[in-house]
Amino acid sequence: MFCVPSWPFRSLYCMLAGCVALVFAQQHLSFCQEPSIVRSEFIYEKAPFPSCHASTIVETTDGTILTAWFGGEYERHPGVGIWISRMIGNAWTPPTEVANGIQYTKMDGTIVRYPTWNPVLFQPKSGPLLLFFKAGPSPQTWWGLVTSSNDNGKTWATPRRLPEGILGPIKNKPIELPNGFIVCPSSTETPDTNLWRVHMELTSDLGLTWQRTEPLNDGKTFGAIQPSIMKLGEKELLAVGRTGQNRVFQMRSMDGGRSWSEMEASSLPNPDSGVDAVSLTDSRHLLVYNHVSVKPGTEGGRSPLNVAISKDGVTWQAALKLEETPKEEFSYPAIIQTRDGLVHITYTWNRKKIRHVVVDPKKIRPVDFKQGLWPE
Repeated sequence: MFCVPSWPFRSLYCMLAGCVALVFAQQHLSFCQEPSIVRSEFIYEKAPFPSCHASTIVETTDGTILTAWFGGEYERHPGVGIWISRMIGNAWTPPTEVANGIQYTKMDGTIVRYPTWNPVLFQPKSGPLLLFFKAGPSPQTWWGLVTSSNDNGKTWATPRRLPEGILGPIKNKPIELPNGFIVCPSSTETPDTNLWRVHMELTSDLGLTWQRTEPLNDGKTFGAIQPSIMKLGEKELLAVGRTGQNRVFQMRSMDGGRSWSEMEASSLPNPDSGVDAVSLTDSRHLLVYNHVSVKPGTEGGRSPLNVAISKDGVTWQAALKLEETPKEEFSYPAIIQTRDGLVHITYTWNRKKIRHVVVDPKKIRPVDFKQGLWPE
C-alpha cells in the first residue's frame, strides 16, 4: 500500500505521480497502437444515402487517390448508384454520383431504373482511368458496364455496356501484364442453379474487345466468386477469393491468366465474404480478409477484418488487424500500393461508411498463426 505524504511534500508527490502515470499511459498507447498504420479515417461523415458497400480504390496518373462504392437506400434498391470521392491534399471531396442504373423513360414519364453494384477502378499504364460496374436486378441477372475519365476522375464519359457474356472485373481490380493485356478477375452466379464459378476476362485494347476463359471451377467442390490476382512473375499469377466452403480458394496460372490450375483451398478461413490482395514492390503479398471460421455453406460474421502477409502467396502470416467488434460488419476490402510505397485499404464499415486506412508495409511485423488461429 502506498502512503501519500503530508504537506509540503504532497504537491511534489502528486506531480511526480502524474508524470509517472503519463509515461505509463504513453508506453501503453505506443504498445497497443499498430505501428504500421499511418492513417485511418472515414471517406465521408455525411452522405445523401444511408447505406454503402463494395468500395474500390486507385491511384491515377497524376497521383490522385480515388475511391468509389455503391450507395443508396439499401443493396438491391433500384436507386442505388455509383459514388466517388477524390483525395485533394489531405481531405476527401464530398461523395458524387457518377453512374446509375437508369435505362430509359417511358412515354408516361416513368423512369426504368435498376440497382448498380460493385464498382472497380483501374488505371492502365497508358490510357484513361477506367471504372467498371454492374447493373441489374440481382447478381444472377446483372450485366457489365464501363466508363472512363481523361482528367483523373473529375469528369466521366457516358457508361457503355460490355459485350454479352462479359461482366468485367466482378469486385477486385484487374492486373496489367507486360504485353499490355489486362486480366480481369470475374465470376458468375447462375440464376438457374445458383452455382458460383470463377472465370477470367482479358482485353488488350482497354475493353473494346475481349477474351474469356471457361469456368475455372464446377461450382460444387468450391462455390467460388470474386477472385483477386497477385503477380508471382512476368506470366505467373496466383488467384485467391471467396468461397462458401470456409476457406479462401487459390489457383495458379503460368501463362498470364489464360489457363489455370485446379482450384484448391488455402490455409486461410473465409466466412463467405469478399477478399482482396496486392503484390508489393518488394515481392511480398498482402491479403485483406475476415479471419473467421464458419460452418461450410453458411455465412458467418464479418468481424474481425484482418491483413495477412506472404512471401510466396501460399504460406501466410498474420500482419495486422484492422477492425474487431462482435456482430458488426467490416467487409469487402480493396487494397493497392501507391508509388510512394504505402498501402491503401478501403472497406465497408457497418454498411454506413467507407473506411480508408494507410499502411506502411516496411513496418509490418509478421507473426505466425497458431493452429490456424489469429495470434493474440
